Amino acid sequence: MLPAVCGLLFLLVPLAGLLLRAPWATVPERLFSPEVGEALRLSLFCASLATVVCLILGIPLAWLLARGEVPGQGLIRALVTVPLVLPPVVGGVALLLALGRRGLVGRYLYDWFGVSLPFTTAGVVVAEAFVAMPFLVISVEGALRAADPRFEEAAATLGASRWYTFRRVTLPSVLPGVIAGAVLCWARALGEFGATITFAGNFPGKTTTMPLAVYLALETDPDAAIVLSLVLLVVSVAVLVALRERWIRGAL
Repeated sequence: MLPAVCGLLFLLVPLAGLLLRAPWATVPERLFSPEVGEALRLSLFCASLATVVCLILGIPLAWLLARGEVPGQGLIRALVTVPLVLPPVVGGVALLLALGRRGLVGRYLYDWFGVSLPFTTAGVVVAEAFVAMPFLVISVEGALRAADPRFEEAAATLGASRWYTFRRVTLPSVLPGVIAGAVLCWARALGEFGATITFAGNFPGKTTTMPLAVYLALETDPDAAIVLSLVLLVVSVAVLVALRERWIRGAL
C-alpha cells in the first residue's frame, strides 16, 4: 500500500498545486479573453483533425500488424512505436527535414503543388498526428489480436468480401479499442508541444495552440499560464471521463 499511495501522490500533488495556486478571482476574466478563446479553438480543431487523420491511417496499419503476414513485421511494429519514445522536439526536426520546403518529400509538395506545411495550421495537425498515432495503433492492434477470428471466417464462408467483413464484422468487434485509442490519441494531440513548436512555429491565431500559449504566458504572466493550464486540465479530464464512461465501458 505504501508504494501505491506514494505513486498516487506523485501523480496528484502537482495537479493539486496547480489548483491551489490558481488565481481564482481573475479566472473568469482571463477565460473570456480573446487570446485564450483563440488558442483553445485552434487546439480543439487541430487535435480533432489530427485524430481523424490517425483513424484513417492508423486502423489499417493496426490491422496490418495484427492480421497481416508481411516480412519484417516486428521491425515495422517497432518503427510505428518510435514516436512514443522519441523526444517531441526531435520528431519536429524530423518532420521539418522530411516535409519542409527543401525536405525529402516537402520539396516535391512545394514544387509540384505549391504546398508548404511548416509554420501553418496544417503543420500543427501533421505534428500532432505524428506523435499521437502510435496510441491509436497500439490500442486497435491489441483489440484485433483479442478478437475472435472465427466470426470473420464465418462471414468469408458465407461469401462476404474482405472489405464487407472488415466493415460489418471486424470493425464493430474492436470498436471499444478504436474508441479508447481515439480518446488517447486526441488527448495526446491536444497536449502536444515540442513537435508543434519545432515544425509549425508559434504564430498567434495560426499555430499557437494551448500548450504553446502556456509556454509564452509563463515567461511574462505566470497567473495567465496557470489559468491556461487549468483549461487544458479540465478539457482533457472531462473528455477522457465522459468518453470512457459513455462509450468504452458501455461497449464492453
